[in-house]
Amino acid sequence: MTGILGKKIGMTSIFDEKGESIPCTVIEAGPCYVAQIKTKDKDGYEALQLGFQDKKERLTNKPLGGHFKKASITPKRLVREFRGFDVTKFQLGAEIKVDALFSQGDVVSVAGQSKGRGFQGVVKRHHFGGGSKTHGQSDRVRAPGSIGSSSYPSRVFKGMRMAGRMGGDNVTVKNLRVIQVIPESNLLLIRGSVPGYNNSYVEILKEKV
Repeated sequence: MTGILGKKIGMTSIFDEKGESIPCTVIEAGPCYVAQIKTKDKDGYEALQLGFQDKKERLTNKPLGGHFKKASITPKRLVREFRGFDVTKFQLGAEIKVDALFSQGDVVSVAGQSKGRGFQGVVKRHHFGGGSKTHGQSDRVRAPGSIGSSSYPSRVFKGMRMAGRMGGDNVTVKNLRVIQVIPESNLLLIRGSVPGYNNSYVEILKEKV
């Protein structure tokens, strides 16, 4: 699938022609620059490596600095590969803008890292109901309860839902619709929510309908 890199700006709502409020996420999508072109003859597959958002040269190590210099572009913070492009139509350092890939009504998938919630209990992490609030109990309201038998198997099975670190996972939300494209500001308005904090990086992939 073809796609572009972007940064989640935040959420807002707009009104459609019927006057109904539509919640949407604002994403600064691109411009991205071609950092490398991979071909079947040389790499075994075809893909474009895109870079997004400038990075200071003093914060870039020498191998990456040389990689970007070969493409005649400034160092980038985020670099990802996309396999859906026709690589014969692009050159190193080419600029790809949001309006070149997306238009109103397109169906997209958005991939990002979910918000980290730290160490959480089973009620918040796995939506457990907790213990009863009566019959003499005083401290079991948000407890997990029994996690296994005692004499057999005398251990806790792998995958048991328990307290632990929550969030910070790679998440992809599919079948989101593009509400509006604002090319002069490189903005993409997508219906619904997407993973991650504001100012976090996301990948927007165009789905085949």
